[in-house]
Amino acid sequence: MRFLIGLLLLTTGTIHAGDDSTAALRSLLDTFLAGATVNDAAVHDRFWADDLVYTSSAGARFGKAEIMAGLEDSGATEAEIPTYGARDVNIRVFGDTAVLTFTLVASADNGESDRFYNSGVFRKQDGQWRAIVWHATVAED
Repeated sequence: MRFLIGLLLLTTGTIHAGDDSTAALRSLLDTFLAGATVNDAAVHDRFWADDLVYTSSAGARFGKAEIMAGLEDSGATEAEIPTYGARDVNIRVFGDTAVLTFTLVASADNGESDRFYNSGVFRKQDGQWRAIVWHATVAED
């Protein structure tokens, strides 16, 4: 009986810790998508880990340095940058590691939108979650 009570207490603590991390990761994602919509370099810098491995929907693999350089060189105006949103967000927390999956919706001013399945692995270090692996795949209609 003591074993079951102890197990219940351990599980309850883990659920609460996961809930806090889940909320923090969802907030981080929402902040990131809002910042990505306006090409905010500070938001990108905060979101991506320095040792990021990113696999794009086009099959290219690169890291944070290339993302940051692309922001500086993009020359895109706000009208040319789509508005980003997330659907079907799923966050699974495993201690200081978390896996996030969602459907990214990129909506253009002309009403058209593209969808991508995104998966990210996050590591919590120095109290902050950062994406260390990212994969984007074009979603078929």
